[in-house]
Amino acid sequence: MCLICDRIQKIKKGENPYFVKELETGYVVIGDHQHFKGYTLFLCKEHVTELFHLERPRKVKFLEEMSLTAEAVFRAFGAEKMNCELLGNGDAHVHWHIFPRFAGDLDGYGNQGKGPVWWYPMDKMFDPGARPSQSELEELKDKLRKELDLLAGQPSSCCKSEK
Repeated sequence: MCLICDRIQKIKKGENPYFVKELETGYVVIGDHQHFKGYTLFLCKEHVTELFHLERPRKVKFLEEMSLTAEAVFRAFGAEKMNCELLGNGDAHVHWHIFPRFAGDLDGYGNQGKGPVWWYPMDKMFDPGARPSQSELEELKDKLRKELDLLAGQPSSCCKSEK
């Protein structure tokens, strides 16, 4: 089983502490590491390795929900700019990395402190000190869930209630 499928199974069992909300096509989770405060992932419910493997209606809904998630992250964490990336080189299961960006968040890495998050040293980005405490995690999840609910309009046809 792939890492993303494993995380989804943990969500279904109520064992993934980073789970925020289930949407029609995927799951919103807070990233394990928070150097970029508010870093979120949107995990596709279907195990496909490429976006174009999804049937057109499903793909369009998935992209709509990713955009909704990105807007919720933007609003919840007061981002200046958003970066959304669908890579899949390490974990070959369609999922979005959603990074809220702020001035100076690269700490001098990159061109005048500007550039993709991947220019920041991996050992610093994934340092154990970048993991949120339990109370920080709950605060991040609550902020994001509130914005998702506001954007989706409760009750919503696009979003399912949390487990």
